[in-house]
Amino acid sequence: MDTILDGTAAISGTAQGELLVSAVALSFWGGVDSWTGRVIDSHHDLNGHLMEGKIVAIPSGRGSCASSGVMMELLLNGHGPLALLLREPDDILAFGAIVSEEVFGKSVPIVVLGEEGYARLSGHSHALVEDGRVHLGDAPFQLPRAESRAARPDGLLLSAHDRDCLDGKHGRAAEVAMRIIVRMAALQGAGRLFDVTRVHIDGCVYTGPASLKFAEQFRDWGGKVAIPTTLNAISVDARRWRQQGVPVAFGEAAERLGQAYVAMGAAPTFTCAPYLLEGSPGYGEQIAWAESNAVVYANSVFGARTMKYPDYLDACIALTGRAPLSGCHTDAGRRPGLHVVAPELAGVDDSYFPLLGYHIGRIAGGRIPLVSGLAYLAPTADNLKAFSAAFATTSGAPMFHMAGVTPEAAAHAAAELETCRIAAEDLAHTWDELNATRETQVGLVSLGNPHFSLGEFTALAALCRGRKKDPAVEMIITSGRAVHAQAASAGAIRVLEDFGARFSTDTCWCLIEEPVIPVAARVIMTNSAKYAHYGPGLTGRTFRFGSLPDCVAAACGEGARRTAPNWLRRCA
Repeated sequence: MDTILDGTAAISGTAQGELLVSAVALSFWGGVDSWTGRVIDSHHDLNGHLMEGKIVAIPSGRGSCASSGVMMELLLNGHGPLALLLREPDDILAFGAIVSEEVFGKSVPIVVLGEEGYARLSGHSHALVEDGRVHLGDAPFQLPRAESRAARPDGLLLSAHDRDCLDGKHGRAAEVAMRIIVRMAALQGAGRLFDVTRVHIDGCVYTGPASLKFAEQFRDWGGKVAIPTTLNAISVDARRWRQQGVPVAFGEAAERLGQAYVAMGAAPTFTCAPYLLEGSPGYGEQIAWAESNAVVYANSVFGARTMKYPDYLDACIALTGRAPLSGCHTDAGRRPGLHVVAPELAGVDDSYFPLLGYHIGRIAGGRIPLVSGLAYLAPTADNLKAFSAAFATTSGAPMFHMAGVTPEAAAHAAAELETCRIAAEDLAHTWDELNATRETQVGLVSLGNPHFSLGEFTALAALCRGRKKDPAVEMIITSGRAVHAQAASAGAIRVLEDFGARFSTDTCWCLIEEPVIPVAARVIMTNSAKYAHYGPGLTGRTFRFGSLPDCVAAACGEGARRTAPNWLRRCA
């Protein structure tokens, strides 16, 4: 007898095929190859599996906002899953299917099963999806005839401007953008749309031909941004990619993608750390930022309000100035669901915050955590930047609260929440996972994920002054153009050039491939827990993670440290 599960159709449609089930959330960006559909996240239990021809079940997405772009690429190139089954809703993955359907006419059924339904997938080899109903069995099913149906915006309050956009009165680009926004609002259960003040577009990352086709289509439709809009890091250094040896076909496509958004009026900021630009958003300001680390930082540290916007929804909001009122834009959507107590450790270095953020992200899952026990360390903006990026890598949550540190933490009572206490031994295990290889000989030191700040440039210059790197080890630092210019004016760039470091702007490490990454560099050292997580799957290299001084020591030929740092070993 077949098992039948009744879930909720995030994207309607029918499919049948072999079932591939995981108990671990997965970021499509950095976790799935957009050209082949192969899972490349080396930390994931589906690593090596192909999604094509399978009904794929994962609890949820996590990590990058660019997962929507990977989903769109997979649907257009035919290497995506037949259907996606989720334990809990995931706007980013669903949005990739929505955009693909609205712009290119290709989609995929997505069903949310809830915890109980998802648990019942285990032990079955095949599934048949009919909108929100899933049949499970041990042999292929006969596929019924059915058509995909878009979610309807029942009860959604639209302004006169919204309706004018839908009626095409503001041009084809605004019409399609508004249609996509309305579908997303229905998916999120939003009651109305509202105005936002600024947008940061992550969809300028080149994930393949579909990402370029999307941007140039909206440009050719006459699209123009309606509100101030900045651009995330693109896939190449626009001013250096030719001299860096980047293949011409890839470099030109990535450059064209960035130029398409600039032609629509976006500022060519090309940074994954927009919070480092002048004129940061204020407390309570309603914005629409994509790029996962930037979303977490803006919500948590500034107290601004943004959803973890999927790639391409950010562009649609930029073209209309309107967004669904839901999630972190509301008071209810910012409440914590978990209290996490950090261990009190003595003598920690700058690797503590990315390590802790990475670990807490895994504990929190999709819940917003209230983290206590860190105020005594008085974390700096750079500490919070590293924590935010690492947290956003392993968690699906759009923010955190940090007692005594972030602006909204005092409004929430820890006593009302489930409490999780982290032991030093827990962090030691996570350290070992990020340092999966015991190899100490490093070929490349990677810094700037997210993009380096002026403070980080200054600290690195102080560590490198009067020293020379080992000729056998490359050190490359990525940053935004604006911060690189500031560091040059402050004299830090000259010191680092004397040390032997190289620089790249506009792009960041999750987008960099050979030959910028030296072919001979088999082990990469980084101070970014984010890159230590994504890097093995993206580059095929093994990684070492450590502090900024550890990275400088490795660049000088001393190799990576053989054991965890003293502050962690003493307590573990």
